[in-house]
Amino acid sequence: MKKNSVLATLGAVVLAAVAAFYGVDLGTQQTPTLVDGLEVCEVASLPDEAEPVIADILSGGPYEYPGEDGGHFGNYEGLLPKEKSSYYRSYTVDTPGMGHRGPKRIVVGG
Repeated sequence: MKKNSVLATLGAVVLAAVAAFYGVDLGTQQTPTLVDGLEVCEVASLPDEAEPVIADILSGGPYEYPGEDGGHFGNYEGLLPKEKSSYYRSYTVDTPGMGHRGPKRIVVGG
């Protein structure tokens, strides 16, 4: 599998897991499946606002919120596999109608 595909898949997995934790309905068109205990969904089933964020992640930026995006994600809730503290990074997914970053994030590891 290509590195970009792995990153996009991981981002989708993590977004789905974080969204499920916060009770965010992603409006999936397909039923999520479990892979290694985490919900997995197709990138195409994510909100439209996630598409430019995924493209920015895969291209290495620039990011909408450069002071925040690409920053440390602590995984304090333990929803993701345990890794060293610098492993996970988060990126903002805009929430329509909000005048600030909002709660949606894509988290990638590696």
